Amino acid sequence: MLSPARAGLGWGLLGVVAFSFTVPFTRVAVAGLSPLFIGAGRAVVAALLAAVALTATGQRLPTGAQWARLAVVAGGVVAGFPLLTSFALTTASAAHSAVVIALLPAATAVMAVVRGKERPPTLFWGTVVAGVVAALAFASLSGGGFGPPSWSDVLLFGAVATAAVGYAEGGLLARELGSWQTVSWALVLSAPVMITLAVVSAVQRPPAGTATQWAAFGYLAVVSMFLGFFAWYRGLAIGPMARVSQVQLVQPVLGIGWAALLLRERLTWPTVLGGVAVVLCAAVAVRVRLDRG
Repeated sequence: MLSPARAGLGWGLLGVVAFSFTVPFTRVAVAGLSPLFIGAGRAVVAALLAAVALTATGQRLPTGAQWARLAVVAGGVVAGFPLLTSFALTTASAAHSAVVIALLPAATAVMAVVRGKERPPTLFWGTVVAGVVAALAFASLSGGGFGPPSWSDVLLFGAVATAAVGYAEGGLLARELGSWQTVSWALVLSAPVMITLAVVSAVQRPPAGTATQWAAFGYLAVVSMFLGFFAWYRGLAIGPMARVSQVQLVQPVLGIGWAALLLRERLTWPTVLGGVAVVLCAAVAVRVRLDRG
């Protein structure tokens, strides 16, 4: 029988593995489906599943203040990250995107520091800045020469920022509502807006993807947007939370690997070195914050 610590790590790793397919499968889906439909439609499907789960288990309704905080979570992880990455991946490769998104653990740590009014040491801020510089340098150089980041990179940086806000607020709110309940209520709250966006997208550009593209969309809706959070938040709930949260650092490495194996994307030295640099900076930033806490 697994110890609680190993069980927590196991569930956390399962969630990270589930999330690691998000970028490559989004890349597959946007080849035939509208990025707006993918970003909004996956949330609609997940919201239906969330409503069933909340009703079947008789969860209590959040309070007024909690609804406002759920709106922040929804804006970050239900709307912001899926929509921004969907549009970015219409032009950016999955491996390239995984390197930029590798900033997410450090960005989440920053938002947790700000939200929790912590005062981490200078090393924390130094490694965060180094990670941002590394990601910007990678984005600038990956086009074959030094230049400003592309529009897709701007979208990816925006996705990282919105997800970090949603993760940090969701982590705090999960202590009150429960782990999977938090993301489920956020999905339900955002459903009217996401349904509207999905319908508008379908009218403007009727969905007509291949079987593979629809399968990728199904994964994004059922696993990336819903079941993955069950495993991830269960791992955090079992804990220790500080230790389990560090498992997220392997997600960009897995994402780059899936891009090469599943999409046959060629891994260049800038991609490998950029990924290593960003992940190392994020790892140090997260570790410094956890040691401080």
